[in-house]
Parts: sequence; structure tokens; C-alpha cells
Amino acid sequence: MSELATGDLRARLARVPAVERMLSAPGVQPLIEVYGRTQVLAAVRASLDALRGELLAQANNGEHVRDRAGSAASPPNRDPDSYEAHIVADAGAWLARRARSSMRAVFNLTGTVLHTNLGRALLPDEAVQAVIVALTHASNLEFDLETGARGDRDDLIDELICELTGAEAATVVNNNAAAVLLTLSALAPKKEVVVSRGELVEIGGAFRIPDIMARAGARLREVGTTNRTHPKDYEEAINPRTALLMKVHCSNYAISGFTKSVEIDELARIAQRHALPVAFDLGSGTLTDLTQWGLPAEPTVRGTIEAGADLVTFSGDKLLGGPQAGLIVGRSELIRKIKKHPLKRALRVGKLTLAALEPVLRLYRAPEFLAERLTTLRLLTRPAADMHASARRVQPVLQQVLGERYTVSVEPMFSQIGSGALPVDQLASYGVVLRVPAARRSGRALAQLEKALRALPRPVVGRIADDALKLDLRCLEAADEAQFIAQCAELRL
Repeated sequence: MSELATGDLRARLARVPAVERMLSAPGVQPLIEVYGRTQVLAAVRASLDALRGELLAQANNGEHVRDRAGSAASPPNRDPDSYEAHIVADAGAWLARRARSSMRAVFNLTGTVLHTNLGRALLPDEAVQAVIVALTHASNLEFDLETGARGDRDDLIDELICELTGAEAATVVNNNAAAVLLTLSALAPKKEVVVSRGELVEIGGAFRIPDIMARAGARLREVGTTNRTHPKDYEEAINPRTALLMKVHCSNYAISGFTKSVEIDELARIAQRHALPVAFDLGSGTLTDLTQWGLPAEPTVRGTIEAGADLVTFSGDKLLGGPQAGLIVGRSELIRKIKKHPLKRALRVGKLTLAALEPVLRLYRAPEFLAERLTTLRLLTRPAADMHASARRVQPVLQQVLGERYTVSVEPMFSQIGSGALPVDQLASYGVVLRVPAARRSGRALAQLEKALRALPRPVVGRIADDALKLDLRCLEAADEAQFIAQCAELRL
């Protein structure tokens, strides 16, 4: 570095304001009022260090430096008179990034209504308001208001669950995998559980029924084959070490062709002859007949209980349309044994889950309003014409923003329920399809566009398929459409 450059660098570094001066600079006090002096002080110091680093890099032949986010940035040749304003702006941006919640609202335009990675079921307003009350007020979570004694948190909703399912008793844990784990731990430790080989499903994230059995201390007794299991297979497997028979609803895959399975009513008769309980893991169990709204048939919890199941486990945040939870319903003596197991306390739900679950369950008392008030069912039953109309409003806005680099068209598509529910059934939908005119380099351009959509203030999540980026509008309801259209103008490619 020449002497001239060294002198210029020293002069520029001398013009960099001190920390104390920056804390009294215009624009900093509002930051302190929002973020507090401790955070603002750290932000200012980090900004000053970054500015000095830029000046040093500038003096060393304009080498590139890296900003705090880790991306490459070119030295800006800043005017010393603008140092103060630059530091205030940089500190403000840094503080805003740190304050932004890691969990953010996104637009789910994947076409999957119950998307596990995007939070599954959306809660209706009644549940949201109940959670707010539970968050901001003390509650009778484990307090009996009538007797003044300690209560059981399951008492808040077990009567309602039993009313809707026809079960004698119920308990709630934090998800359906926990419900299965607790059931097996309480009823079958060191004993055998008979399950059809064709029902040994993988739930998700490599979490499998055999693994749950092993963790519960139960011994898996497989019967039948992948595609065919007969009543005699269960009969022949039962022995003095058998604790229970178990059936698993294969909701996340389907086998067709030369198949045979034993239905729950027949399995219940076999269990009764041998004085054994039968448990049915329904997974994404529903409380109502979905066919009345034109949706595919799915076994209901009540129907399963009436068919003879002694215990039924199912999820709260799938077809039920509530918060994440695992529900166990069935015979009262079995539920009592399950609730006494030490794992029950470890797997129990908190007040927010119970607060959200109760109003969702209450909606089922008025089935004539369910398709309107239960968010999940409303999304599943939206007419294709609604999505078509929405797509026609969205298409010209996106086309104008993207210009000639992409084509945007309104096209029919198929949504799916998601979260392992009815995997082979699809729902007619509409959306917008974004393509690259020069197809030879479409992969990179589509990935760039997908990333830009995810970088919007409210990220947009679609799916790339068939050399196109598809945005299914089933989950874009009228209340959110205006926000989606407005932020499209902020797309940066």
C-alpha cells in the first residue's frame, strides 16, 4: 500500500464516528425505544466494525468483503460525511433481522392442504381466540372449580370426545405416534402384539410402527404377507404371550390388485374369543363421514368403536382439523391403565393444545355448519370455480411483474389432502403455472423464481414439476388474496 493510500485510509478511519457519538445520533433513539440500549449498542459496534473492514478492503486493492449475513459485497467507496447515516441504517436493518420471528406465516400454494412441513391443519377462529385466553389468563387446567380440589386436565375435554366418538373414556397426548407408544407401553410390555405385515407402515421421518413397538418394550408378531392377511393368520399367532391385536389404517399408501385384509369387526370377534383387546391406529382419523361433502370415504372413529375396537388412536391436526395432538379413546378400564403409566406425564399436552382442541371438537356438534367453520374442511371442499376465479385475478399481476422472462398461465390441477390421508385421491383445483420460454435453461430459472417467492415478506411456497413452477390456489382464500397480489410487486429476480 502506498504512503498516499495509507494516509487516505488513516483520514477515513479517523472520520468514523465513535460509539458514544453514534448512540446520540439522530435516528438511534427510536431504535433504542424499540430494541433497548443493549441490543442497539451491539448493533452499532458491529456496524462500525463492518465499516472499518470495508475501508481496509477498499485500501487493499478493492478486495471483496463479506457482510454479517455471509454474502459477498463490494466496497461502497462511502463518503465520510455519510458514515453516520450508513451506520444507523445498517444497525437498524441488523436489529430488524434479529427481531424477526423464525416461525413465519407463509402462503401454502403447494396443493397439499394438510402439509406436514407447513404446519398441517389451520385452526378456526374459535380455537385461535381460546388459545389467546389461555395465553393471557390463569385457567383451571388442573383445578376442579366445583370441588376446589386438584383436577385432571383430561377432564376438560374427555366428556366431549366421548360424546363425539361413542367411546367410554379418552385421553390426549402430544401426537398420534405418542398415542401408539403410550398404548403399547401400558398394555404390552414384554408381550406380543399381533399386526398384519401389510400394515407395518412408516409414518414419516423414518418413524415406523416396528420402531415404536421396540421402544415401547413390546414384541412384534407379524402375520400374513404384504398384500394378503387372513383371519386364520391372527388365530394361529395368538398364544399365552399375546397382549393385544393391533390394526393400522394404511392412510399414507395403498396396495391394489390381489389383496386381502381383515376388517376391524372381524378382528374384534377374534380378539373377543381369546379375551384380548384390539387396538386400531386410525392415524388421520376423522369424526364425520366425509362423503357427504363429496370427499373420499375414510373410516370414522365412531364407526371403528361401534365395529368393536377396544382402543382407537388418531391425530388431532389432520382430518380432525385441530392442533397437534394424539387422541386415545376406548374402553374405560384400558384408558385408566394407560393414564396411570409414567409415560403419560411425559407425553401429556399443555394448556394451549387443550384450549385449541375443545372449540374444534365443539364445532362437530353442528355438522350443518362444519364445512364453513372448520378451516380444514372448508379448504378441502372449496369449489374448483373459486380457485379458477382467483387464478384469473392473480395471473395478470404476476405476468406484469415477471415480464417476458416467464409465461404465466391459468391451468387446472389437482390438490391432495396431505399428511398421509387418502394418498391416491385428488381434488380438482386451479392455479397459475409459471414457465420459462427458453426451456433449455428452465431448471435454473425456475429455481431462481422459487427462491424469490420464498424471499417475499410472507414467503410463497409452491412446487416445481413438469418443467414449471405451479402455484395451486386452493389454500389462498379471499382474506389473503389481496395481500398475496400486493406483495407480488416486491418480487426481486
